[in-house]
Amino acid sequence: MKSVLLYVNDDSGLDARYQAALDLTRALEGHLHCLRANPYQPQMAFDGVTGMSVMYDISRYALEADTLLKAEIEKRLAGEDVPWDYHTANAEPARGLSRSSALTDLIVLSSCSGVKDNTEPLGILGDVLFNTSIPVIVQPDNLKKFDAAGPVVVAWNGSFEAGNALRAAVPLLKLASDVHIVVVEEDKDHDLPPLDASEYLSRHGIKSKIHELAADKSSVHSVLLSTVDTLKASYMVMGAYGHSRAREFLFGGVTRNLFRDCPVPLLVAH
Repeated sequence: MKSVLLYVNDDSGLDARYQAALDLTRALEGHLHCLRANPYQPQMAFDGVTGMSVMYDISRYALEADTLLKAEIEKRLAGEDVPWDYHTANAEPARGLSRSSALTDLIVLSSCSGVKDNTEPLGILGDVLFNTSIPVIVQPDNLKKFDAAGPVVVAWNGSFEAGNALRAAVPLLKLASDVHIVVVEEDKDHDLPPLDASEYLSRHGIKSKIHELAADKSSVHSVLLSTVDTLKASYMVMGAYGHSRAREFLFGGVTRNLFRDCPVPLLVAH
């Protein structure tokens, strides 16, 4: 895990994403790739009436904003101690990130904890997770750090998605002070018991503790949030979208709720 991809956009989560990406790159002794994906870069369209129309104003404003944003990020990175590069893509954010992920080990995106009526972070997260095969760091807007050396909670439900997330997180889990595998009992059978997850980690030299908790009258995501607080976890590892995205959107779900409410970063994979 050496290549960290940072989504660059002038939004409420940029500073938190930026600092988390730097912390991760340092901890992994890796390389930081900054990507500005913008579908409003200069383009030309033709029609049968005027012969040609140019989206001049939108293109000009977009170019000016992108130029200023690039200058700001490059100025900040010039004073940092990590290798980096900066690229732009004429594409929607999720599509641009997916296209750039082939030789990337980790993507840093924002959670949905910022502006509550802004659905863009959730849409980007869903599209990237379903269209790439690499893990994503979901960073809260108000947390400007990523502590790779602290305790970690692994949310385990025995699913294929949870296994993918655990396997992807191994390089980071090796840096953690403690690894807690947390199982919230539900009325369903799991394909992979938590002991299997613990044994898998042990083969990588990672010690872990298993916590089996009951949801009772609380929701699964509430129990996980309470456990993160109790164990003072620096971040949480979890599988994302065990149900369909449509079902999660309409009826809610652990993934969607944690994307909005979790106070610590999430390392997620689908």
